[in-house]
Amino acid sequence: MMNAATLEFIRQHASGDVCQLALRPVADGVDLRQALIQIEGRQLAARKLPAWAATDGLLFPPRLSLEQCSSEATAQYKRCIVERLLAAPSPAVVPAAFAAGPSPSRFMDLTAGFGVDFAAIAPLFSHATYVEQQEHLCDIARHNLPLLGLPNAEVRCSTAEEILQELREAPVILLFLDPARRDAAGRKVALIEDCTPDVCALQEQLRRAARYTLIKLSPMLDLTAALRSLQGVVEAHVVSVDGECKELLVVMAAEAPAAEPLIHCSYSPTAPPLVFRLSEERACCVAFADRLQDYLYEPDAALMKAGAFKILCQRFPVRKLAADTHLYTSDEFVADFPGRRWKVAGSSTFAKSELRRLLAGVTAADLTLRGFPGSVATLRKQLHLREGGSAHFIATTLADGSRHLIRVEREAHPLPLL
Repeated sequence: MMNAATLEFIRQHASGDVCQLALRPVADGVDLRQALIQIEGRQLAARKLPAWAATDGLLFPPRLSLEQCSSEATAQYKRCIVERLLAAPSPAVVPAAFAAGPSPSRFMDLTAGFGVDFAAIAPLFSHATYVEQQEHLCDIARHNLPLLGLPNAEVRCSTAEEILQELREAPVILLFLDPARRDAAGRKVALIEDCTPDVCALQEQLRRAARYTLIKLSPMLDLTAALRSLQGVVEAHVVSVDGECKELLVVMAAEAPAAEPLIHCSYSPTAPPLVFRLSEERACCVAFADRLQDYLYEPDAALMKAGAFKILCQRFPVRKLAADTHLYTSDEFVADFPGRRWKVAGSSTFAKSELRRLLAGVTAADLTLRGFPGSVATLRKQLHLREGGSAHFIATTLADGSRHLIRVEREAHPLPLL
C-alpha cells in the first residue's frame, strides 16, 4: 500500500499534468513514480472505464496495461455473449471429457491483465479465477476485485499453459483469453501464432478444458484466416466503437459445430448486430445501381472487417455503386442502415464544366476517396480545395466505370454508436 504522503499527493493533483508534475519537487515520503502512475491511470480510466475511475480506492497499472485493456462497453458486450451461451441448451452430444459434467458454474480468465473483462464476466459464475503471469497485476487485482464487488474471486499468478495442464481432468464452463499482441521487443503483432499465448497451438487443450472458450484477437487480423486457423468455432464477433473496429472475438466449443460459424457485426448499443454466415455472403447476388440515387451509405467498420458487402443488398433496400466500391445508394432513406448515411446534395463527373458547377463557391471541404485512384492530397490539389470547411465530398467510381465527385450532407439522426 502507498503511504499517507503519496496518497495525499495523488488527491491534491488528481487532474494535474503528469509531465509537469514529474518535474516538480515533492515533499518527503512521496513516492513520485507510483503517484504519477495512479494520477495518469485514473485520468485515462475516466474516458475508457468511467465506473472504475469513479470507484474510490482502486489502483491502476502503468499506462501500457490500461491502453491494452478493454473498455467498459466492449467488456459488457463480452458479458452479453457469455450470458447467451449459458442460456443455450446443452449439446446433444457431449465430449468424453465432460461425461461427468464440468464444475456447474466455473470460469477462468487465463490472461486477465488489468481485469476489466474478468470483472464483467465473473458475476455470472459461482466460482471465477483470475490468472495472470505478471505479479504486479495480480497484486493490483487482489486489491481491486473486492472493491468491484468480487470479494470471492480467486487470483493466481500463473500462465495459461500451466493452468491448462491442471484442467485436463477438471474442465470448466468457460475460459477467456486475450493473448498479448506484442513481441519480445515490444512491437505490435497481429497473427495468432505471434501472440502470447499462441491459441492455435493450444486450441486442442482449450477445447478439452472448457465447454466454451472466448478469445479476443487482434482487430487487424483477417477474419477468414482466423476461422481457418481455429477449430470448433461456433461464433465470431466483430465489434466497432465510434465507427472504428476495436475487437475481433471468437467462441470455440468443446463439441464440433454442426454448421459454419455465425458472424456477428456489432456497431451500435441500440441496434441488433448484423448476423450472417460467410456462405450467405458468397451466395448473394449483388444488386448494382444504374445511377446515383438520393441517399448514399457506407457500411460501418465492423461490417467492412467481416466482409459483409453483397448481403447488405439483401438485408436492406439499397444498391451497390460498384463491385470494388463499398458504397450503396437508394431513393428512399434507409434509417437503419448499419453505417454512415448521407443525403446526396449534388454530383458531377470530372468534366471541367460539371466540376465548376458542383464546386461553385466552395474553397475548403472534407474530401474522401472510395474506390477512386490516387490520393486525397493529389485530388485536393487538382480541385483547388483546402482542408476544412463545412462541405463534404466523396470521390468514387460507379458500376459503369465512370468517376464521380459527390457532395453529401450528413443525416441529422445517425445511429448511436457502441
